[in-house]
Amino acid sequence: MSAPNSQERRTCWGARDQFWKCLDHNQDDVTACQGHKQEFELNCPAQWVKYFNKRRDFLKYKEKFENEGYKPAERVPKL
Repeated sequence: MSAPNSQERRTCWGARDQFWKCLDHNQDDVTACQGHKQEFELNCPAQWVKYFNKRRDFLKYKEKFENEGYKPAERVPKL
């Protein structure tokens, strides 16, 4: 597969943004955003979809970490 051209990239990014906006609005309920998800997967190369999904997970984790701070796990007593 050849690299997406400028218009294809813009279409992909727009579909991604709409899907992510839907997920944000619906508290990450993928079933409520199924149409946007299909559009995203249709308009983006599969490798990009995989990357963007991992990127969203990382950004959510980073936001949570910045807002709540580091909380170490409770220690388990040795037996």
